[in-house]
Amino acid sequence: MKRFSRLMLAALLVLCMAAPLALFAGGQNESAGKPAEQPKKAEPFAIAAFIPGVVAGSPLYEQLVAGAKKAVAEHPNASLKVVEGGFNQAEWPEKVTSLAATGEYKLIISSNPSMPFICADVGKKFPNQKFINVDGYLPGNKQIYTMLYNQVEQGYLAGYMGGLVTTSKMKGANPDLKVGMIVAQEYPALTKMMKPGYLKGLHAVNPKITLDYRVIGNWYDANKAADLANSMFDAGVDVILVIAGGANQGAINAAKERGKYILYFDSNVYSMAPGTIVGCSVLYQEKAVYKVVSEAITGKIKYGNADVVSAADGYVDFVDDDPVYIKTVPEDVRAKMSKVVKDMRSGKLALQVPKL
Repeated sequence: MKRFSRLMLAALLVLCMAAPLALFAGGQNESAGKPAEQPKKAEPFAIAAFIPGVVAGSPLYEQLVAGAKKAVAEHPNASLKVVEGGFNQAEWPEKVTSLAATGEYKLIISSNPSMPFICADVGKKFPNQKFINVDGYLPGNKQIYTMLYNQVEQGYLAGYMGGLVTTSKMKGANPDLKVGMIVAQEYPALTKMMKPGYLKGLHAVNPKITLDYRVIGNWYDANKAADLANSMFDAGVDVILVIAGGANQGAINAAKERGKYILYFDSNVYSMAPGTIVGCSVLYQEKAVYKVVSEAITGKIKYGNADVVSAADGYVDFVDDDPVYIKTVPEDVRAKMSKVVKDMRSGKLALQVPKL
């Protein structure tokens, strides 16, 4: 009996010691039994970049793709498809419609002054589709965000450099005070911002400078661009601004052969033709696209807004620190150009964008 009592007592002690542990473990298990909340997985965010033309040889389109790829690479839920629309502008609305009709893309991004209006028409059929257009302007449409560069300032920077070149003692310059401008086609941003800005810059150097202005008719005919450039050089032009996409190369080759000069729009390409390309007025579209695509992916973009960005904002500039530019452009010309560039970067020299 005593042995039984001892066994009972031992069993009771074991139970007493185990109870708190069981309670503790039970408390733990009660809270631990619920699986910890996992971070909500971001929904897939598919983007289509519609290129109204082709990417290769088009500085702004190359920058658009680079900026979008950079933003997508930082967001695992995002993906990018690049679609080239080709040079037939009549086909662009149908191709954008086809992209929207798939319902696959949270965002369609493009870059061209005409694209906001094409996207607005497409958006009427697909009210849930969102669009971003850089290098375009259309306020108030809740499906579209647009960003317009102040290309009056971009044109002014090119023009001021052209004025300095034609009035300089550079080897290819002459006393005629004639400069050129070759463009692919005419459109509102060109006729209302780029060309007037270019003339303002030229005349800020010398109001007697005259402009020889030619239109190719497309963005790819390098042979025609070369013919136009040679005709202009024959007429006394010594420096030409080119805004003609793939056709630019024709004018560059002609200038190289004739010992004349080229001003380039949108990208830094001094190394393409050292000593021939003497000025690059640029747009930092890669930076702009990276910003707006990142904001779109994270839900921060404000559709319906239309922003205008300028040199003071860091999106319009003149490349004056490239080693090729420094090596080939005389110091006195660079010094005069540097002052204007600094004034525009700081906002001291600011030009207004007209109503497009």
